[in-house]
Amino acid sequence: MKKKGKKYLRISEKIEPGQLYSKEEALNLVKEFNVYNFDQTVDVAISLNVDVRKADQQVRGAVTLPNGVGKTKKVLVITQSDKAQEAKEAGADYVGDTDIINKIETEKWFDYDVIVATPNMMPLLGKLGKILGPKGLMPNPKTNTVTNEIAKVVKEIKTGRVEYRTDNGGNIHGVIGKLSFDNEKLLENLNVLVKEIKRVKPATVKGNYIKGVVISTSQGPGIKINPNSFDK
Repeated sequence: MKKKGKKYLRISEKIEPGQLYSKEEALNLVKEFNVYNFDQTVDVAISLNVDVRKADQQVRGAVTLPNGVGKTKKVLVITQSDKAQEAKEAGADYVGDTDIINKIETEKWFDYDVIVATPNMMPLLGKLGKILGPKGLMPNPKTNTVTNEIAKVVKEIKTGRVEYRTDNGGNIHGVIGKLSFDNEKLLENLNVLVKEIKRVKPATVKGNYIKGVVISTSQGPGIKINPNSFDK
């Protein structure tokens, strides 16, 4: 196990073992973790009462955070004709069709964060499933990255749209901003993300849906938030 540094241990002492904080208290506490000389991300992990082995309990989608996450994502759009011009005007970083698909296949090119494709390109993109799938880059209708509304989706991604999905343990990991964000912006982003996760609760899930919420910085320890804090 990797040994924790002195800074990590020092800020860990501020957290009371077993304590469930309100979301406001947790964000106040996380601000005290600003002891490194770079702007850390503020991460969130949401533990769900789902069985990901069941197709109807896999939680996946996308949501636009009102204050962004402090990073502009590189967007690749795979489309043709007038939609290509639409993508460029919306701010896509790369636009192409079969040329881009061939580049990904032959050069293993991954200089982008998100791929958006029009439905007519998916049969051609399908052959890249083994390349893009493991990296989480394959466009998917559930995250609205397979769409004809190219301009709308590209603009959303550029201004704070984030994707979410459960991992094998039923947890969702995401980013709600940077430590330099003020508390109000971080809280607004956190509330929007949790509200979205609640909105897509699978109908077959019984009992408490959200089991736990933990926030942390990229270099700091986790702070447990009382899930009831989001009922207000």
